[in-house]
Amino acid sequence: MEPIFEIEMRVRDYECDIQGIVNNSVYQNYLEHARHEFLHDVGLNFTQLHAGGIDAVVTHIQMDYKLPLMPRDAFIVQLGMHKQGRVRFVFDQTILRKADGKLVLEAQVTGVLTRNGRPIAPNLFDEVFISKGWVFA
Repeated sequence: MEPIFEIEMRVRDYECDIQGIVNNSVYQNYLEHARHEFLHDVGLNFTQLHAGGIDAVVTHIQMDYKLPLMPRDAFIVQLGMHKQGRVRFVFDQTILRKADGKLVLEAQVTGVLTRNGRPIAPNLFDEVFISKGWVFA
């Protein structure tokens, strides 16, 4: 995956479990926050899309945990994106511990755009990628 976006974050104490590490479910929040910030950064707004009848829906998530994060760890969420078939798109995401650059997590988040509950081609991503000079294939 070649990242096209990244965001730095820090573990908050309440995100950790009794073992003193980030609870497994919290990583999905980190990944989602990075996706939302990316979309905002490229000018796509969920509220405006919804008002226009388009909704982005996650259909599948695969996460491979490598190392735990601990309280106050700084980390970087990186994001790349590609198409999968005619209507699916995939966010390829990694989380790296900032202190040493070690891989914490790899994830693939698959989604579709829907209009009136039916999948549509993700053409709006084509427009964004072309305007940025990126490849969305």
